[in-house]
Amino acid sequence: MTQAWYLTVPGMMPPLDTGFRPAVLANRNFCAEVKASGHGVPLVIAVEADAGAVSCYRTEVFSTKDKRFEDNFPIVDRIVKFLLWQRGGWRVVVGGPREVGEYIRSAYLPAGARAFDANLMTEVYGNPFTVEVTTADRVPAEKMTAKPLGRHLEGCRIGFDLGASDRKVSAVKDGQSVFSEEVVWDPRNHADPQYHFNEIMAALKKAASYLPRVDAIGGSSAGIYVGNSVRVASLFRGVPKNLFESRVRGLFHEIQQAWNNIPFEVINDGEVTALAGSMSLGVNRILGIAMGSSLAGGYVDKDGNVIGWLDELAFAPVDYQPDAPLDEWSGDRGCGAMYFSQMAVNRLAPAAGITLDEKKTVPERLKDVQALMAKGDTRAQAVFETIGIYLGYTVAHYADFYDMGHLLVLGRVTSGKGGDIVIARAEEVLRKEFPELAQAVKLAVPDEASRRVGQAIAAASLPQFKL
Repeated sequence: MTQAWYLTVPGMMPPLDTGFRPAVLANRNFCAEVKASGHGVPLVIAVEADAGAVSCYRTEVFSTKDKRFEDNFPIVDRIVKFLLWQRGGWRVVVGGPREVGEYIRSAYLPAGARAFDANLMTEVYGNPFTVEVTTADRVPAEKMTAKPLGRHLEGCRIGFDLGASDRKVSAVKDGQSVFSEEVVWDPRNHADPQYHFNEIMAALKKAASYLPRVDAIGGSSAGIYVGNSVRVASLFRGVPKNLFESRVRGLFHEIQQAWNNIPFEVINDGEVTALAGSMSLGVNRILGIAMGSSLAGGYVDKDGNVIGWLDELAFAPVDYQPDAPLDEWSGDRGCGAMYFSQMAVNRLAPAAGITLDEKKTVPERLKDVQALMAKGDTRAQAVFETIGIYLGYTVAHYADFYDMGHLLVLGRVTSGKGGDIVIARAEEVLRKEFPELAQAVKLAVPDEASRRVGQAIAAASLPQFKL
């Protein structure tokens, strides 16, 4: 397949994916050509979310005078997709050449290539998703809504973290963990909401047995949550829609009632990842990513606040090669979940010559590859080297969209020797390809214990109350 001129072969090639074409290199190559053409015109993309929050992204594209004008379309498509899942919103305003805006509008129609994204945003925000086309000077002004999050550790608290393959819980007394546990579970294959309720309650009750009382409960979970209400979450994909609406959407309100309505807060696991990093490292301007059953993200700004973005980086494009891996849920190619998760290991292992047991679950297969890595198997090493090189280029890509000084990396994929290789290769990419970023952005990895249960402890700090 002929590749677009702006797709750039990386200086460090992932050993198991020679077709990898990093988004960051393509975007930068495109921008350089626009500038050199002398025919660049402004393009402003605004994304509106809850409560009138608006974020804006500014760049330049080829004008209609340039023969490469239509090359604007695929690049802007990828940028809008990234912004939508980074920042979240129900309305996108494209200010610039009308043809570019109309191309994006058509992609998000019910029969368009991005119908999945439009439908999900409608479900999250409760408003019909729309794309509006205007000129660059008429795009809505930016309006950000940052808010303080967590860092409350006084009293007796329980924190939990719900992933697609395991659930973690911690009992915390005056800032000190007195109990932590990790239990394997399989929420996505259970259609009965009572299973989810029982599992979460069992974890909370066990943690409570290690405390003299329970003052507050805080939790993180894969998915999108607003006001403790479940908007969209892969954990509940097995639940029929009618039961989702009648039982799952208000599941955490039901659990709070079971605990006598004590202070209770549940948010996206990516946000708690960033909070955990900010608390443990004592820094702000931090992006946290968790490589688990999927890819979770969260961001803390320079003031230590969460700015209300989605940070659902599982759906954000990182690879522009035409034959990039296909995400089964969204139907799109080259998105983060297929590069930084258990699914990535599962995808790359056969390419490395590792035969996986198809009867095992994806988390079990990850453990098998990690066991090979622990023995020094060179095939397993190639898997984690590939993910590490992916990560290096993607850190540079994220830095074009986030003001960040630190990247915290955790999740099951980063456990053991494989995780060490992932970080080492990512840092090598930054040193060789992006030396300015290697100095400006520091990669941080918690110790093994913090990687696995630290998120639950940070989650415990979410609710605020007076003793």
